[in-house]
Amino acid sequence: MEFDTTIQTLEGDASFGAYVAKPAGEPRAAIIVIQEIFGVNAGIRDKCDQLAKDGYLAIAPDLFFRFEPGIELDPDVEAQMQQAFDYFGKFDFDQAVKDLEATVHYVRRELGVAKVGCVGYCAGGRLAYMMAARTDVNASVGYYGVMIDQMLNEKHAIAEPLMLHIPTADGFVGPDAQKAMHEGLDDHPKVTLHDYEGLDHGFATQFGNRRDEAGAQLADKRTMEFFAANLG
Repeated sequence: MEFDTTIQTLEGDASFGAYVAKPAGEPRAAIIVIQEIFGVNAGIRDKCDQLAKDGYLAIAPDLFFRFEPGIELDPDVEAQMQQAFDYFGKFDFDQAVKDLEATVHYVRRELGVAKVGCVGYCAGGRLAYMMAARTDVNASVGYYGVMIDQMLNEKHAIAEPLMLHIPTADGFVGPDAQKAMHEGLDDHPKVTLHDYEGLDHGFATQFGNRRDEAGAQLADKRTMEFFAANLG
């Protein structure tokens, strides 16, 4: 796909594209939309567009640019799902956080929006947690983040608000992982966890077979109230 803007990496050795959706007037704040393993696809772009309608500048960086720039995949197509899993195996989360931090700098310096939040899905949900622990992003939301239970040793560094949406029937984040997340984070003053009974991974996707309408609407309502309270 064609991107709206180009962002330099922190290291200055490369650049990557990003989809940008701008509100009609002055932005309330900016929100980085962090992709699943399917690239900056139609669903991620639509999330950006919806945030822009709510008055936010929304930006979705292409985090797969190092091995497949501009890729967009459909999780309802089995061959594309398998391709996405292959990309997930190649994906460097530590590097992706640096690319997201570069996006924060770009938004603040080049676009002039001081307050920046992030919202991520699946792999992006894990990255939202990592952003809360490793950067000065102002507020973070993660939907069905994977492997967060393996990163609880970073929770002490979370200084700004973080919200996590946890479907209890998540096929990629099992009961033990969910239990560890609750035990590790329930008493954290900056972290809020919401469980969604009986829902599976991907329930809040914009399009496709994985979406659960009632669950998606509830989670998104909580997300928007969280951003309104913490970003403006």
